[in-house]
Parts: sequence; structure tokens; C-alpha cells
Amino acid sequence: MISLAAVIVISYLAGSIPFSYIAGRLKADIDLREHGSGNLGASNTYRLLGARTAGLVLSGDIAKGFLPVFFAAALDWQHALDPLWPQLAAALFAVLGHMYSIYLRFSGGKGIATSAGAFLALMPWATLFAFALWASVLAARRVVSLASLSAALALPFIVYGTGRLGLADFRWELVYLSIVVSLAVLVRHRRNIQRLLKGSEPVLKRTK
Repeated sequence: MISLAAVIVISYLAGSIPFSYIAGRLKADIDLREHGSGNLGASNTYRLLGARTAGLVLSGDIAKGFLPVFFAAALDWQHALDPLWPQLAAALFAVLGHMYSIYLRFSGGKGIATSAGAFLALMPWATLFAFALWASVLAARRVVSLASLSAALALPFIVYGTGRLGLADFRWELVYLSIVVSLAVLVRHRRNIQRLLKGSEPVLKRTK
């Protein structure tokens, strides 16, 4: 039977797969960290490599958050361990892998898509509500970081609310995980926050 430690390691290694970095190297022989916003994620991929490549990167980033949680939930943990804990560990370490990839000397992206994938496996309704907020802010302001920060800040409240409304099993552990992920996303967006406060954060547009 697979151990919790193995779930953590596998989830971290899966989350560390830098799809946007790989896409930049394969399609244009560039390091996306040195171009555009400098971020390894779908939005910078869109600006530099176009919508099709960005869509593939986005799908990969979501999948590497979703699949570790999905498989952790499918494993037989018997009664020695609360089945939720391996899922929480898989979600957290997949997100941390994306943010601090071992393949890129612990650099990485900001965790939005991978977090979405992880919470899609954990709490689908909460994820859909958070996505609706993200999409609404993006449509209104065309600033990806503002949309991402809005969704991240709202996530703990959405997780709590959907649980209390009976749209998902309510567990405080899920709320705590959402708080940790939200704080990690805020930390990774600290430069974006500074630019937002200065009014210098760029709007989403393709530059190539």
C-alpha cells in the first residue's frame, strides 16, 4: 500500500513539471522567465506563444493539480488514516511543486491553474464559483493578476460557504487548506500587488 510520504513526493514531482517552460523551449527556444511578465504560466505563454500553446499549458497545469488529488482519493487507505488527509497533502504539494519546481531550481509559476485543478478534485462547486469570479473580474478589467488575486482571496470564503450550504462535505481541513493556498498565491503575486497599487499592471493582450 502506498504511503502518505510517497503521495507527497509524487504530487510534488508532478506539480513541478514546468509545462510553460517546456512550451517556450520547444516552440520558440526561449525561457519564458526572461520574456514578457517573466512568469511561468498560461497568461505569459498566451502573450508570447499564442492561444493554442497557452491552452495546452493551462490544461497541463490544471491536470497536475487534479490528478494527484484524484488518485489519492482512489487509493485504499483502510482505516488507519483519514482518507481526506492524502488528498489534502496531494493538493498542497502539487501546488508547491508548481510554485517551487525542483526541475527549475525551485522557481516556478504562481499556482492559480494548479490550485484550480487541485480544488476541482476536492470541491468542484467551490472551484466553479471561484472560476466564475475570476472570469468576471478578468472580463471587466482585463488584468489577469487582479482576477487571480480576487479568486484567491475569495477562495476560503467560497469553500466555507459551499460546505455550509451542503454543496460539498463540510470539513474544516478544506477551509484551512484553502487559506494556506490563498496565502501562498498572494506571496507569489507580491510584485503584481505592488504594480496594481501603482496602477502599472499591464492588461492582458497578446504581444506576439
